[in-house]
Amino acid sequence: MSDVTRVEFEARTGVLEREVEGEKMVTRHILEQTRRNSDDLAAIKSRLDRVEQKVDGVAQEIGGLRGDMTGLRGTVSGLADSLSRMVADVLREVTRNRGGKT
Repeated sequence: MSDVTRVEFEARTGVLEREVEGEKMVTRHILEQTRRNSDDLAAIKSRLDRVEQKVDGVAQEIGGLRGDMTGLRGTVSGLADSLSRMVADVLREVTRNRGGKT
């Protein structure tokens, strides 16, 4: 072992103290950033949850509209199929009421 002078010991000790203080500063900075990021992530998650709820609501509305459209198509198709029969029935009725006259 070599002998270390007081000045050299104090210089080495000072370097170590500064390194430890620097590490403490870095640790504090990382902790602060972690807290900020977790707050930001919580806010983003909350907003994302609201967006997902709205999207789910829109999807349900679209599903309802799809069902309405299917029903409407069936009604229109049924009317189109029976239109010629309805017109023929009305013409027969009109002809009968006129006594067979044109």
